[in-house]
Amino acid sequence: MASREPDGLDRLGEFGFIARMARPFIRELPAGVEGIGDDCAVMPWTKGERLLVTTDMLLENRHFIRNRVSGRDLGWKSLAVNLSDIAAMGGRPKWALLSLGIPGGVGLEWLDAFYKGWREAARPFGVRLVGGDTTRSPGGIVISIVVGGTVRAGKEKLRSGAAAGDVVAVTGAVGDSGGGLKVLLAGGPEGRDEERLVRAHHRPRPHVEEGEWLAGRPGVRAMMDVSDGIDSDIRRIMERSRVGADIALDRLPVSAVLRRVARKRGFEAVETAATGGEDYCLLVTVAPETFERTAGAFKRRFGRLLAAVGTIRTKASGLRYFLNGRPAHIRARGYDHFKSFRNS
Repeated sequence: MASREPDGLDRLGEFGFIARMARPFIRELPAGVEGIGDDCAVMPWTKGERLLVTTDMLLENRHFIRNRVSGRDLGWKSLAVNLSDIAAMGGRPKWALLSLGIPGGVGLEWLDAFYKGWREAARPFGVRLVGGDTTRSPGGIVISIVVGGTVRAGKEKLRSGAAAGDVVAVTGAVGDSGGGLKVLLAGGPEGRDEERLVRAHHRPRPHVEEGEWLAGRPGVRAMMDVSDGIDSDIRRIMERSRVGADIALDRLPVSAVLRRVARKRGFEAVETAATGGEDYCLLVTVAPETFERTAGAFKRRFGRLLAAVGTIRTKASGLRYFLNGRPAHIRARGYDHFKSFRNS
C-alpha cells in the first residue's frame, strides 16, 4: 500500500525538512548574512543597522477555519505573527508585503474587515504596507506575508547565542492562546474567561518593545518568539546553540484564567502552557550573572516579570522537564506544520 506522503514529510517533520534542504544554501551565504535557521534573515544595511526580513504563510483549514475567526481578527493575527519574528531578533519592523489567494465566495465586506484588522496591528509600530500580490485561489484563502525591519548592528539576537548556565526566561504568560484554541475546537467560548482566551489566540500582541529593549541589555544571549510552544521553541535554541536545557514546568507563567478554564474543560493547563504555542511572547536566555539585574529592570520598564523558567545545560543533557524539583514528562509536543494540525 502506498504511503500517505511518499516523500516522507510526515516522518521527517517541519524542522527535519528545513535542516535537510538548508545545508547547501547556508554554505553559499556571503559573510555578514544570517540565513535559514533564525526568526529572520539578517543582512548588511547601513553602517549602524542591519536589515531583518521574515516571511510567513497562513492557509485556510490548516491555520484557521474561516467561520471561527473574523476577517478583522485574521488580518490582525496574520501581520502580528510576522512582527513577532522581528521582535525576536531585537529589531523594529518597518514595512510589509501582503499576497492573498482569494477563493470564490469571499466578499468585499470580509476583505475590508481583514485589511482593517491588518491596519490595527500595524499602526502601533508604524509599519507600512508597500506592496504584494493577489490572485484567485482554487481552494481556500492563502495569506503570504513578508515583513522587513532593522536592528542596531551588533545587537541582533540569534538562536545560536545560548551558553551553558544561562537562565531561560519568557516575557509573558504562556498557554492562553493554546487554551483559546481548545475552546474554539470544542465549539466556542462560554463566558468571559473563555472569550479572553479566544481573544489571546486571535489577537496576539507581538513583544516588539520588549525585544528591542532586551537586545540592548548586557548578557542577553539568545532570543526567539514563542510561536510553536516552549517545547518546540527551546529545541530550536538547543539545536542552533548546541546545548541542552532544563525546563521547570511549575515556573511557567500560567494565567489564572487559563487555570480556571482548564479545570472547567478538563485539560492540563501546564501542559498547554508548554506545548500550545502562538503566545508570541519572547523566549530568551540570559547570562546568570546579569539575570537578576535584567529582570529587575524589565519589571520596572514593562510592569511584569521576566519569568525564569529554566536553565541552559550542556548538549549531553538534552531537554529535561522538572515539576517541583522532580523529573517530569509531558505527553503532548509543540507544533510542527507537517505533523500537527492547528485551526484558528
